[in-house]
Amino acid sequence: MATGKTQVGRLLAQRIAWPMVDADDEIESRAGKSIKDIFQKDGEEAFRALEREALRELCAGTGRVVAAGGGAFIDPENRELMLANGLVICLNARPETIHRRVSGPDDGSGGQDRPVRPLLAGGDPLERINTLMVQRADAYSRAHHTVQTDELTIEQVAQRTLDICLLETRDTGGAFMADPNLADPDLAAVVHHSGGSYPVVAGWGIMDRLGERLQGMGVKSPAYIITDSNVMNPYGRRVQRALEKSGISAHCFVVPAGETSKSFQLAQAIYDWLVGLKAERGQAIIAVGGGVPGDLGGFVAATYLRGVPFIQVPTSMAAMADASIGGKTAVNLPQAKNMVGAFYQPQGVFADVQVLSTLGKRELAEGWAEAIKEGFILDANLVDVFEEHAEDLMRLEPEISTQVIRRSMAIKADVVSQDERETLGVRILLNYGHTIGHALEASTEYGRFMHGEGVAVGMMGAARIACGMGMISQEIVDQQERLLKRFSLPTTASGVSVDGIFQAMSLDKKTVGGSNRWVLLEEVGKAVVRRDVPRDLVEETVRDLVK
Repeated sequence: MATGKTQVGRLLAQRIAWPMVDADDEIESRAGKSIKDIFQKDGEEAFRALEREALRELCAGTGRVVAAGGGAFIDPENRELMLANGLVICLNARPETIHRRVSGPDDGSGGQDRPVRPLLAGGDPLERINTLMVQRADAYSRAHHTVQTDELTIEQVAQRTLDICLLETRDTGGAFMADPNLADPDLAAVVHHSGGSYPVVAGWGIMDRLGERLQGMGVKSPAYIITDSNVMNPYGRRVQRALEKSGISAHCFVVPAGETSKSFQLAQAIYDWLVGLKAERGQAIIAVGGGVPGDLGGFVAATYLRGVPFIQVPTSMAAMADASIGGKTAVNLPQAKNMVGAFYQPQGVFADVQVLSTLGKRELAEGWAEAIKEGFILDANLVDVFEEHAEDLMRLEPEISTQVIRRSMAIKADVVSQDERETLGVRILLNYGHTIGHALEASTEYGRFMHGEGVAVGMMGAARIACGMGMISQEIVDQQERLLKRFSLPTTASGVSVDGIFQAMSLDKKTVGGSNRWVLLEEVGKAVVRRDVPRDLVEETVRDLVK
């Protein structure tokens, strides 16, 4: 217990493109009651019987990640099933570590103690943990592998688990895992959506091998590259050469750099270009660049011939961490950003982290803003990484930068897989900071703030609102501000028209019934959507941001 099996299982499942099943969830579903209630009302034996039944079914399947409770492996019948039908990895920790995790305050979120585990109820919990560990030591030693989790983050445990899986794959000639993506060490995640799935890849120096990857995916010749004037040389041209080296001829359309290129006029020009080249439905559009080529190229791909294959090759930090994943495509209207568009998933996202080394500090920082945002709403461990490695990340140190981008991509991929069209209240969390951020961009005609800079200011506005509503402490507001400033990101927007911001906010796509839906923090790593934010608090916050 308390070694992170569910979180690690989810991360591992993302990396290897398999579904993840929590055995406890299966047991609760069968019983129609919580684990705690089963123990209290029916006893441990009833729980174990349900556990055996669930595991028999789970072990009969293939291609899944199963998170099973520590007690499941003690039962000889369960153990035989698990060892015979899959790779069993035991996540372990010292008794003192487990005791701290299960009984201490919940990571600083108000000092509330965690719920007592059924097996630890009554008596001295640490003594009970020690007793259980001694009783279970022989059974745990029979697992195929063990990962000691005491000093590791969830991400590090997941990575070590994945390394074990990859080693098993090589040792068995690929028999353990059938997904071909596992052969790709640069795979960050796999997005699952209503039409299928696609890989999200991030590596250092992978652009020149892009043709081989796309050829392996069945991309046909010719392909059509959409890029902008800042990216065409060298990256648009490099992608073109990489494709042609693999036998895929490629044509390029270059749009002016900047947000104003996301327009109907340029979309029409690209349609005319494609018609002139007699582009066919099975031929791919490849967006090379930041969010503008990605959004515009995706919109054209979604609508030309009612949909053609689409590939994302992001070259900006913001596009890698956020915009390229999830299938949101759009063009702007004069009144507001991204007002006309479609959900249209790409066939793959391929990010060469090395290209970021040519970015200026401002461009690099505004991209990190999106990843910092994801940490504050969904992954407190990622926030810790940013605080510990801010200078390394701004220097774009290859190893840590690639790891952080992959983690950020995996977070976005997981959210998109859960809520493809932003209908379940999960994906909207990614809009933390966007209500004010997009309004800042629109009200300044997309000229003063880069997207990530607008988001950074918007994050500060959202944090102040959450603090004003008593949801978070001032300490968290200050923590976020300090971190954004370490990346030289703006936290205020002096001189911007208040009326212009409110006008743009009234057109926000998250508005329901005339009122904004706000993404607000409850703690670091956890966000919620609120519709009850007082108007006067919003007005006060916006005025403070711009004065």
